[in-house]
Amino acid sequence: MTGRNLTITYIGGPTALIEFGSVRVLTDPTFDPPGGDYTTGPVTLHKLTGPAIPADQLGSIDYVLLSHDHHFDNLDHAGRSLLSTAKSVLTTEEGAGRLGGNSVGMKPWQSVELEVGAGNILKVVATPARHGPSDGDRGPVVGFVLYYSDAPDRCVYFSGDTVWYEAVAEVGQRFPVKTAILNLGAARVPVVGSQHLTMTAEEAVEFARSFPQATIVPLHFEGWQHFSEGKDKIALAFAEAGLSTRLCWPDLGGRNRIVQ
Repeated sequence: MTGRNLTITYIGGPTALIEFGSVRVLTDPTFDPPGGDYTTGPVTLHKLTGPAIPADQLGSIDYVLLSHDHHFDNLDHAGRSLLSTAKSVLTTEEGAGRLGGNSVGMKPWQSVELEVGAGNILKVVATPARHGPSDGDRGPVVGFVLYYSDAPDRCVYFSGDTVWYEAVAEVGQRFPVKTAILNLGAARVPVVGSQHLTMTAEEAVEFARSFPQATIVPLHFEGWQHFSEGKDKIALAFAEAGLSTRLCWPDLGGRNRIVQ
């Protein structure tokens, strides 16, 4: 088999439903209503918008790709409640230790094989991520590459919360990524420093140049107060780089077919 249909339903923030062939995979679940404040240590995050689709209307979920469990903008209260409904939750080793249950801890470059139908094997590889500058990493975090064992040339990449750095570039050297789902927004939290904690628009452009075959699907650039760059900034950076055609903006709440 040369490939499977790929659709992405954008729910809000870092949360999307990826339907890849017969499997339904959810990224970083956030389903709380808007208006909440979430405090961890010195940091308080403010949620501005709720999910486009409530958790109870999403249907069944096979697997969750959880880049990290310790920030509420990637796993809020309602998202945490949903985890037990999946077959397994793939996340960091530290996160799996905290979550227990059906969570599976993965270190960068570790892979698992998921049987998703008669003879169909979906491979999931954990990828490196750095949640901020080298001297201010808010991790640990992982990203993920997904592909079917009989179609290794059609990889889907979910970055999780990361900045652009050499280990992210290495993902493109190891895997032929055709669709890259990137957490952008240049998140900034002044109480922990002035540096951005997720990719900037310019870093996303650099990513696109380093992954020349990948369609870029932006996530996690709106819905929370700590994002410093929104859709306009991202779109402008890609336009100035002559790469606008590489962007695929998912419709909020809609099923978006991605051509691989």
